[in-house]
Amino acid sequence: MTDCLNRAWGTQFRKAGMPFSKPRLRIITRKVGNACGGWATGAAGFYCSADRTMYMLITKNDLRQPFPLGIARLMAHEYGHHVQNISKIWTYYTAAQARAGKAQRLQLSRNSELQAECFSSVFISTQQGSSLFTDAEWDYTVDWFRKNGAKTWPQNDHGRGPTQAAWMTRGYNSGSPGACNTWAASPRTTT
Repeated sequence: MTDCLNRAWGTQFRKAGMPFSKPRLRIITRKVGNACGGWATGAAGFYCSADRTMYMLITKNDLRQPFPLGIARLMAHEYGHHVQNISKIWTYYTAAQARAGKAQRLQLSRNSELQAECFSSVFISTQQGSSLFTDAEWDYTVDWFRKNGAKTWPQNDHGRGPTQAAWMTRGYNSGSPGACNTWAASPRTTT
């Protein structure tokens, strides 16, 4: 999966004339400390910009009952944060967050998380027709996020479930990272 993500995003960065670097990947079986500090409540994966590493939590249940699309979507989401980091989107995000009040910080977090989810879905769309997933599994995943996407986060920092599903659908249907500009989108579409 990481090799596919590296190829796909490397191509996009070349097209844009921007420098590209691969993230590191660390598969873990329990939440661990990292260069960015603690682990976010509810997270099964984490991207740390300080060491450019994706931390992927794989549990015994994931191994007993694997759902390849779920694991691929999560990995592609964390990779989306790496894309934000190396493209300097996070430079803007970090500066804006430093000046923002609580409500604005939550909105900025939603913009970042929804964009990473959209980026993830753009990548997943490139795997359509492969052995990774069926159309029914994709529909199930989007519907699960619509109903449950916000339930694992203690505050609305990732967007409501229907909002997450909408950005997933947008990325998947467009197949283009350009469709994922949550920063220019109306706040109504990033709630």
